[in-house]
Amino acid sequence: MKYRISFLALLAVAVLGQSCVSSKKYKELDANYTQLQNSTRDLSVKYQTSEQALAVARSRNQSLEEQINQQKANVTALQDALNKCLNSSSQGNVNISKLVDEINSSNRYIQQLVNAKNKSDSLNMVLTNNLTRSLTPQETQDVDVKVLKGVVYISLSDNMLYKSGSYEISDKAGATLSKIAKIIMDYSNYDVLIEGNTDNVPISQKNIRNNWDLSALRASSVVQALQTTYQVDPKRLTAGGRGEYNPIADNSTPTGKAQNRRTQIIITPKLDQFMDLIGKAPAEQPAPAKQ
Repeated sequence: MKYRISFLALLAVAVLGQSCVSSKKYKELDANYTQLQNSTRDLSVKYQTSEQALAVARSRNQSLEEQINQQKANVTALQDALNKCLNSSSQGNVNISKLVDEINSSNRYIQQLVNAKNKSDSLNMVLTNNLTRSLTPQETQDVDVKVLKGVVYISLSDNMLYKSGSYEISDKAGATLSKIAKIIMDYSNYDVLIEGNTDNVPISQKNIRNNWDLSALRASSVVQALQTTYQVDPKRLTAGGRGEYNPIADNSTPTGKAQNRRTQIIITPKLDQFMDLIGKAPAEQPAPAKQ
């Protein structure tokens, strides 16, 4: 808005002063401004989409664990009911064979969920180890790789990834991005969210209104580099910016600010695989037998 007001003020001065600014030049500037507005609106939509995708990804692991715990509780209840039946004088009134079948069915489903979770955790660990081993000691100073709740986070410092005060990818970032791109290509069943983050220092660059813009533009630059330079399928990529509102350190110190100026590459298994698995759960859980 500030940019728009300034532009109109300059235009008014030009008209009143009978300067030589032509109608063609005015239309060109106005078209550029409209293009910037459209670009910003597109980035905002992409950000909202990435936020929703990440929220679902983070809940995926929790959903699996809840399913496992629920099934374990059902098995315990069924086992208790079976034990009571076996110790009761009225065993003839209870279908013990059916109860045993229900316990075995629940046990099989629990094992299926456990195996899926273990497979996901194992693949994440292999992915992390492969990437970590490929990095040089110098690169490890600017790249942090972690696995949290079944999701792989690759955090890249801004001084390695971008030109100073810019969202353009620096030349020295190419080697590191190529290694990350290879890992992403090797694990084709994973989706990738690129998330830009900044410190709380206001941006003063031309055509960048605030840290929201900067973080989203930086994430978009990484996405486009992965697509155009390293041939990663763009259908697997999402770009989003979180501005200064997702800090991991105190912004009151230079060290904290440096930690907060980062771009995260978040790698998660495709959610439809786990949703299909959870959807195979029994429609009704067996109830304990009554005495």
